[in-house]
Amino acid sequence: MSAPAPAPDAVTGTSMPEAEESEDSDESVGPAEDGADDVDPSSVLDEPAETAATPPSAPAEPEAAPQATTATAAAPDGQEPPTAETTTPEPVPAEPVEDEAPAKPAESGRAPQAASGNPLPRILAVANQKGGVGKTTTSVNLGAALAELGFRVLVLDLDPQGNATTGMGIDARNFELSMYDVLMREASLEDCIEPTAMKNLFVAPATIALAGAEIELVPAFSRETKLKRAIETVLDDFDYVLIDCPPSLGLITVNALVAASEVLVPIQCEYYALEGLSQLMRNVHLVASNLNPRLDISTIVLTMFDARTKLADQVASEVREHFGNKVCRTVIPRTVRLSEAPSFGQPITAFDPSSRGAIA
Repeated sequence: MSAPAPAPDAVTGTSMPEAEESEDSDESVGPAEDGADDVDPSSVLDEPAETAATPPSAPAEPEAAPQATTATAAAPDGQEPPTAETTTPEPVPAEPVEDEAPAKPAESGRAPQAASGNPLPRILAVANQKGGVGKTTTSVNLGAALAELGFRVLVLDLDPQGNATTGMGIDARNFELSMYDVLMREASLEDCIEPTAMKNLFVAPATIALAGAEIELVPAFSRETKLKRAIETVLDDFDYVLIDCPPSLGLITVNALVAASEVLVPIQCEYYALEGLSQLMRNVHLVASNLNPRLDISTIVLTMFDARTKLADQVASEVREHFGNKVCRTVIPRTVRLSEAPSFGQPITAFDPSSRGAIA
C-alpha cells in the first residue's frame, strides 16, 4: 500500500508526485529546482514556520528584552505584542537622564567676565614718564568703574605725591603703613591696604617718604622684584590691580613694570606726549627682554581730548595709525568735572555720574 505517500500532500494541500523529492526539500530548505516547478513551496516555508514558532519563541524573547528595536520583529513571530510594548518604554526615560549632564558647563568660571579675554586676575601698570597726562585720574576712575561692575580692584599708589590716595578719600594721617614700608621695610601689603567708600575698591596709599625710595633701592638686593613679591601675596583676593606709577623712569617705575603683565599708557593729545611715548616704549622693551618677558603695552588711552583744536585730531590719528587696535576707541574729553572730583575725594562715577568724563 502507498499510504505514507499522500502524507506530504495533506500538509501542502497539493499533490506531490514523488515522496523522495519532498524529503530532500526538507533538508535543503527549498532548492532552486523545486522552486522553479511549483509556486506553492513558498507557502510550505511559511506554514512550517508557524508550526515551529512555538519552540524557538522562547529564545527569541530574551533577545527582544535588551534591544528595543527587535521588539517589532518579535511581534509577528509570537502573539506577545503587549510584552514587547512594555519593554520599549523602559530605555526611553533613561535617555533624558543622560542629557542633564551637559547642563553643568553653563556654570562657567570667572574667565568670561574679563572683557578683553585676558584671564583674571590682571595687573596693569598705568605708566608714562611725562607728567600731567592723566595717569592718576585714569587709575582712580578706571578702578571705580570696574568696582561698580562687581570686580574687586586694588589701586597701588606709587607716586610720592599721593594723589591717588587723596583722590579716593584716604587721609594720609589715618593710616600707619604705606607703600614705602612695603618696598623698603618688608611690610606686608595686606596690612597696608585701606578700604574706600566705594564697595570692592581698595587702595594701597603712598606718602612723601616714597620719594627717598629711589635712592634707597639702589644698593638693595633684588631691587627690581620687591613689588612683584609683595603683590603675589594678595593677588588671589583681587580681580584687577592698577599701579599708579610716578612720572619718571626710575626704580619705582621699573618695579611696577616687573610686577605687571600689561601696561596702560595714558597719552595727552599734545605733541610732547608723543615724544615721551617713544622713551617709555624703549624702557618697556628693556624690562620685557631682561626682567619680565610677559610685559606688553596692551592699552593706550587718549586723554584731555579737545575737539575744538586740530592738534588733538592730528595726535589721535597718529597714535591710532601707529598702534592700531591697542588704542581705545573712546577718548577722554577735557572736562572740569574730572578736575573737581579729586577735591571731594571721590571718583567721577560717584561725584557726577552723568558728566561727559564719567560716561567716557
